Amino acid sequence: MSWTQLLFSFEGRIGRAPYWYFVLAMCVLFGVAFVALGAALFGAASLDTQAPPAGVGMATGLLPLLSLLLLWPSLAICAKRWHDVDKSAWWILIALVPVVGGLVALVFNGFVAGTAGANRYGNPPA
Repeated sequence: MSWTQLLFSFEGRIGRAPYWYFVLAMCVLFGVAFVALGAALFGAASLDTQAPPAGVGMATGLLPLLSLLLLWPSLAICAKRWHDVDKSAWWILIALVPVVGGLVALVFNGFVAGTAGANRYGNPPA
């Protein structure tokens, strides 16, 4: 499976390992973004001037932009993971249920093995 198909297509199945690699990459990206934002805001707060430095505006816009850029690939990865356990991609919406929804999504996407053999979403991931 190519990177473009992995990140942008909602068809097919993926195993738990690619899912966890993607989650790890997201954590690293957002961690770096939060550090950059914290450094910009802390640096601005430590200055005695009235106007914040120009970098603060860019740093505060980084997180929403990063979130929007990674929304589609995140949904595509989760859809394929739900397909691997023979469930519709509409199960992504379970994460919107307070408290238990996120836990259900984490258990199914991160820990439940996919169906053995082919299912209605295709052959098992290689």
